[in-house]
Amino acid sequence: MMNENRCGAFILLGLLLCGGRGEALSVPTLPPPTALPAPRTIGDSIFPSLGQAGLDVLNYDLSLTVVRPGTPQLQGEVTLTLTATQPLSQIRLDFVGPTVSAVRWNGRPVVFRTDSAAQKLLVALPKPLLPGTQATLTVSYAGTPGIVRDPDFTFPVDLGWQSVPAAGTGADVAGANFALSEPNGTHSFLPSNDHPSDKATFTTRITVPAGFTAAASGVQVSQTGTQNGPQTFVFSQAQPIPTYALGIHVNKFQRVDSPGVPVGVGGAPVQRRDYFPPGTFFQAKGAYARTDEMLRVLSGWFGPYPFGAYGVAIVTPQLPALETATLTTMPLTSSREPVALHELAHQWFGNDITPADWSDVWLNEGFATYAELLWAQSDGQDGQAMAARWWATLNQFGTRPLVARRAEQLFDTSAYRRGALALHALRVAVGDAQFRAFLQAYVARSSGGTVRTDDLVTLARALTGPIGEAALRLWIESPTLPPLPKLP
Repeated sequence: MMNENRCGAFILLGLLLCGGRGEALSVPTLPPPTALPAPRTIGDSIFPSLGQAGLDVLNYDLSLTVVRPGTPQLQGEVTLTLTATQPLSQIRLDFVGPTVSAVRWNGRPVVFRTDSAAQKLLVALPKPLLPGTQATLTVSYAGTPGIVRDPDFTFPVDLGWQSVPAAGTGADVAGANFALSEPNGTHSFLPSNDHPSDKATFTTRITVPAGFTAAASGVQVSQTGTQNGPQTFVFSQAQPIPTYALGIHVNKFQRVDSPGVPVGVGGAPVQRRDYFPPGTFFQAKGAYARTDEMLRVLSGWFGPYPFGAYGVAIVTPQLPALETATLTTMPLTSSREPVALHELAHQWFGNDITPADWSDVWLNEGFATYAELLWAQSDGQDGQAMAARWWATLNQFGTRPLVARRAEQLFDTSAYRRGALALHALRVAVGDAQFRAFLQAYVARSSGGTVRTDDLVTLARALTGPIGEAALRLWIESPTLPPLPKLP
């Protein structure tokens, strides 16, 4: 995410309502639990209510129908393929979304209920789900998505499913919808284990009216429908990603395809496509003219690009840019080259390599911010001067150790600029060659998984010795601002 003005706490609001906005969902009561231990949450340091301990979602097969783009209403059905790391007698998905009409376990109806206060969908299992076994859970729902509010901005923002009403008249005027979920908004429209430690693959099917285009994370595998009727777009996200990084867009897009860039795993080409709403292409295109070059520069530092596709989808509301996987959600007002570079870097750091706990989100933001410096240097700019500006900002406004302790610290200046300076200090301590080798080893060893700050420090100790570890640890742990590290 690219937003340096986030400063408030994250507050979760929202009730699951049936039909309209006032009638609670009525379903049978769950049977008494078995003798298995009561379900626990994952225990995140910042969002302790998120997720279910022991639940491992492998894949989400999601079908969404948007009948009237620009309005919040949707119809959805998702089948989760899941397993367990401990015996589970109940599934507790994060959800404050539309009204649930049916839940099926391995194809058979099961009892369920919603807990609005806990923001959970509770499903009773006919028998415990045991480690080493797989099952499917299908949830059908329709209506208005729930509310997960992030009051961290100077104006109110609801995370998750976004609706942009049509403005004006004419064939090119269209309402739009998209997902903007970091850190915890996906469960406003998708029943999920909505925590970054439980990454999964996605198949996303989006049905939209004639004249509209849908886009989502992954590679497009099909488009079906009648000439003047609804169209269904299907996308496959084959590499696991965190739920917050799922990108979904509906608009009357102009899609612009580019030749594939051979910087993927094994030298595979990266499918390049960008989506522009009506009337925005010429205003925004300049910020993305060098995306292919950015891919080459960053893959030279980090290793192969980890996914099969990359591009941006432009949105018109003034919101923060978000690194939704393979398809960055980019506000028109943020369409500038440094922001575009920052979000591209997040495809490695955040989407491919994901923090196991929200307190370690600096591992996303610090790496993406330092990528801005690496890109600037490749373009002939003074990287050390950029580092000095970051340091001056921290010196003026204050700083903190990098592991976050409170929600308001997740996306503050320290997460971005101090996180970047921690990497700069490591680079200064060990030199460019060893620093590049460290970055590529970190990506190769962590690709597709989750990490904690201690994992980064441990690898620094193993690959760069006590000098590199000390330089990195100082910036991670010091309660005060360390001296500015200077390139030779």
